[in-house]
Amino acid sequence: MRKATAARNAQLASSQPAREENIAAIVAHLRSGAKAECCRVGIELEHICVDGTGDPITYSQPNGVRDVLAALQEKYPEATVHGGDLLGVARPGAAVTIEPAAQLELSAGPFENLIDAKRVFLEFEDDAYQALSPIGGRALTLGFDPVNRAADKELIPKARYDYMNEYLSSIGPWGPRMMRGSASTQISIDYVDEGDCIAKMRVAQVLAPLFALMCDNTPVFEGSRRPHALMRTEIWKYCDPDRCNSVPGIFDEGFDFEDYAAYLLDVPAIVALDDDGEARYDTRTFGEIFARRAMTDDEVFHAMSMVFPDVRLKSYVEIRPADSMPIPYVLAYAALIKGLFYGKSSLETLVRSCAGISESDVAKAKDALMESGYNAEVYQRPAAEVCDELITLARRGLPAAEWCFLDPLAELVARRVTLADLDISTQ
Repeated sequence: MRKATAARNAQLASSQPAREENIAAIVAHLRSGAKAECCRVGIELEHICVDGTGDPITYSQPNGVRDVLAALQEKYPEATVHGGDLLGVARPGAAVTIEPAAQLELSAGPFENLIDAKRVFLEFEDDAYQALSPIGGRALTLGFDPVNRAADKELIPKARYDYMNEYLSSIGPWGPRMMRGSASTQISIDYVDEGDCIAKMRVAQVLAPLFALMCDNTPVFEGSRRPHALMRTEIWKYCDPDRCNSVPGIFDEGFDFEDYAAYLLDVPAIVALDDDGEARYDTRTFGEIFARRAMTDDEVFHAMSMVFPDVRLKSYVEIRPADSMPIPYVLAYAALIKGLFYGKSSLETLVRSCAGISESDVAKAKDALMESGYNAEVYQRPAAEVCDELITLARRGLPAAEWCFLDPLAELVARRVTLADLDISTQ
């Protein structure tokens, strides 16, 4: 179990009689994700929709994101409706959902090859363009709203987000900025077994600050030029220490699925599900909520969705630090992740090089990169040099037919610039 004192473990067992049963339920879900062969990547890309003037549009305004979803339903016919509100559309292999302030997200895959991913994402880009055409709008791929202050933006009609806004606002301004202003690219990868999963999770956590650097695409923050690089890294750093940054104990020897399950149970829920599956506000931990009964599969999945570390486990490893980016860079990032984590020699090299790194080292790397970008030193090495090696390792781990997908990101690294730098240089 999660590394804790014997006294604390005894106290938890006494106050939560169903704790071991719930840990077992979470572990079973994680083990169900094991794949005999790992070669696929899932991709999630969030967009900020704007009108013809460049001003972000809301969910409920005329020709807003609600109407965009309705227009997309012709191509994505499976609708998600709650309380009369259209909140998502889908088709096999691709789901379009909306984030708290109506950021439009395409979740697609998993893909065995990046050619298929390119086709799906380019099709969606065209579909979104057509759906936004009544107002001359666009679906922007940026890490943060380029115009508005986050606090001024309307939340979509979903109780979960009202509760999250209330809770995270009590911690500071960063949670609402995350919910309302930010947009990301997330890549998911498979694992063979528990050991492979934890190894990939550790490597991804060490590399998360560098992924954030390579994919930095936030030139504007809260209506002004950003004060430093990697603004989304700062947002997540302060959003909620209980559920963000590194998973506690991830680098401890022997960390396993039971430890991750215990981490989930010890996080304040914010949002719990009632008997009808409806959201309700609850600041108890999941362990306290389910102290006396076993969690259902839906409740396990919900608990997994209510933590936001840099690297999150569901039935796959979800790598979360990258900004939203244009599709060529999204595909390049997917190629980077695929080459690093599915190339046997590449992953073995990374596992060795990440040995001995701690949660504190990761936090220091984030601070250094926010301050100095490619000129920073991370893990006692120049950040630029490490990024060069990541590109080399990824290319080694990719099939030759997919090397070309890596090129856009490789070019940025070689030039020691980010998309955000290039945007600022043109202003």
